Amino acid sequence: MEERDWYDTPHYYDIVFDEDTPTEATFLEVMHQRHGRGSGKPGRVFEPACGSGRLVLEMARRGWRVSGFDRSEAMLEYARRRLKDADHRARLWTDVMEDFTLPENTQTFDLAHCLVSTFKYLQAESEAVGFLDRVGNALGPGGILVLGLHLTDYQKPAVTHERWVAEREGVKVTCNTRTWPVDKRTRLEPLRSRLKVEFPDGAVRQQETHWKFRTYSAFQFRALLRKVPQFQLVACHDFHHDPESTRRLDDSYSDIVLVLRRRVE
Repeated sequence: MEERDWYDTPHYYDIVFDEDTPTEATFLEVMHQRHGRGSGKPGRVFEPACGSGRLVLEMARRGWRVSGFDRSEAMLEYARRRLKDADHRARLWTDVMEDFTLPENTQTFDLAHCLVSTFKYLQAESEAVGFLDRVGNALGPGGILVLGLHLTDYQKPAVTHERWVAEREGVKVTCNTRTWPVDKRTRLEPLRSRLKVEFPDGAVRQQETHWKFRTYSAFQFRALLRKVPQFQLVACHDFHHDPESTRRLDDSYSDIVLVLRRRVE
């Protein structure tokens, strides 16, 4: 088993997670219309931690003017290549979530999004608050941030497991992610992701990545939001990304998608 950051192998990562891209993009557009300043036409969208560019390209295809960043050069190169191959454009740059800077002459955005728990890479409260503040400053009044993350039930410490299998052009990728109980003092939980890649010629490659996420209960996330007064919570959904299925910000379900709107001053 090779120890390797899975963000250094963007093609395998993309195969696993690309299946839901159209559903997520449609959900984002509905949230923009329903809770933001949607005018019926695509606007400007911002994606921190844009990864392999799956949503970058999908939103560009739909007519959005897309900007985004990622800390992984391998991911950005993959995203730029897929944009070029599809004859679309986006403004992409290298940056980090905890301290990103927008390029000069950047106009405010109508919509920002950060899905699939990427937000939990921010391992300190100050980093989380700083990120939300920066995104809020990047949005125009009434603009929205759609933020997805897994909540943690501290009362049920257990090892959890998730598995995804996907295939593209004969390359089959199986992803197994294991999460260990959180350290309640630091609020950090250890994770391990294993990729098994099977090629058409019968070759097999296996790699694993270890990292840590910062955890949140519903109460802890509400406390965080109080430190970022420019945002108000206007809707909650889950990782099915069904615009008609809403839920409360509570601990009854772990996967939550929050729609945060920048207040109109």
